[in-house]
Amino acid sequence: MRWSHKLFLLLVSALVCGLVLSSNVFAADGENKVELTKQQQEEIAEIQQEILEKKKEVIAKYVEFGVFSEEKGNHIIKKMEEHYSKLEKNGFIPRWEKRKHHHDKE
Repeated sequence: MRWSHKLFLLLVSALVCGLVLSSNVFAADGENKVELTKQQQEEIAEIQQEILEKKKEVIAKYVEFGVFSEEKGNHIIKKMEEHYSKLEKNGFIPRWEKRKHHHDKE
């Protein structure tokens, strides 16, 4: 394969990768606004509730087996319930905002 052909393939590959990465960034920044219908929200809510209940069962088992204290188990469950409430408030559209950490400060 000639050198110019390899360079062309490399440039095309870089361009494709750049486009894919930039489209993911735009979607993550909320450029792609989607709203679920009431029926879609109900379907997601049902699944999320099932997941929440199963996670609560797991936490209860960890508490029972002594992995977590009851206090820590209750704290974890509280956080999971808060997460569910946020999802519900946002129409079951997850928000993936980037959180600032203390090491990100300038």
